[in-house]
Amino acid sequence: MAYSSKDLSVLAYANGFTLWHYTTVDLATEVDTRGYFNGAADLLRVGDMILANTDTDGAPVTGVFVVGSNAAGVVDATNITPFGASNAD
Repeated sequence: MAYSSKDLSVLAYANGFTLWHYTTVDLATEVDTRGYFNGAADLLRVGDMILANTDTDGAPVTGVFVVGSNAAGVVDATNITPFGASNAD
């Protein structure tokens, strides 16, 4: 799939930093691909964090991406850092 602006929302903003939330059926490895967030290049700044729910229609992964670069309209987010650990009952 591709980036969808309706699925990106602001959670908090302070001192030039924005904490975002993004949800998608795309895999985390697709979301962290350079250029995935180009449609939001005018919103995202280096250092912004994106809390994410990925692969929501499959094997969901939750975690955080960090905007690593945003230059000339090309956004690159870091690989996802997952939240939580496996639940071995």
